[in-house]
Amino acid sequence: MFLAMDTVFDQCSIAILDASGQVLSSHTETGKRQQTQQILPMIDAALSESKLSLADMQALIFNRGPGAFSGIRINTAVVQALSVAHDLPCVGVSSLQAIAQRAYQQYGVTQVYSALDARMQQVYFGQYAIKDSEQSDHAVMQPVLVNDEESTEQLLDYDSQTVLDIPIAGNGALLLKLYDGQICHDDVWPDATVIGQLGIAQFISSGGTDAAHALPKYLRNQAWKTLKEQGKA
Repeated sequence: MFLAMDTVFDQCSIAILDASGQVLSSHTETGKRQQTQQILPMIDAALSESKLSLADMQALIFNRGPGAFSGIRINTAVVQALSVAHDLPCVGVSSLQAIAQRAYQQYGVTQVYSALDARMQQVYFGQYAIKDSEQSDHAVMQPVLVNDEESTEQLLDYDSQTVLDIPIAGNGALLLKLYDGQICHDDVWPDATVIGQLGIAQFISSGGTDAAHALPKYLRNQAWKTLKEQGKA
């Protein structure tokens, strides 16, 4: 069994899934202001509903970002604390990969750009695809690599144009300059179930990590620091 959580997409979302990705319990509360108060009671409720305990979990899966900084910190801190307390491995999932996966589930796209509004006139951006040989209900959107090494996850300025004329998903899609007729799915919004499904595939493939290495990914350098620490007035 796996416990998945997301507080990055302006929501508090919890899901418990079995090893096949079947959902045993899933709840999402929209809005980000109460996430700190919501997340632990929601975990308790999901465990109670599924008649399980944390001792039954194989791993804890969380949205590692990029995205809302406070949201990243909340679910990362909770995962780290539960990992230490219950000796459970952690699996961090990219928010951009989750957008791509949800776009595949919702619209059947097999290659897509993910674009998440990063504010400050920028979007978080990445490119993902499913191999033709792997198309199925359980197929996983994988990052398209540059020179077989580097992920395409990056920050793009508003009004940037993508290299390829392929679909764009996420709430940052309309903030980019689109080709004529380029498909845009700006309503794609993943929840903890999607995070969990990606995390299970990752856990099966490469295992998890301990709490000390369950780290967030911000993309924007020093964004986690206070204005004073950044040297700003």
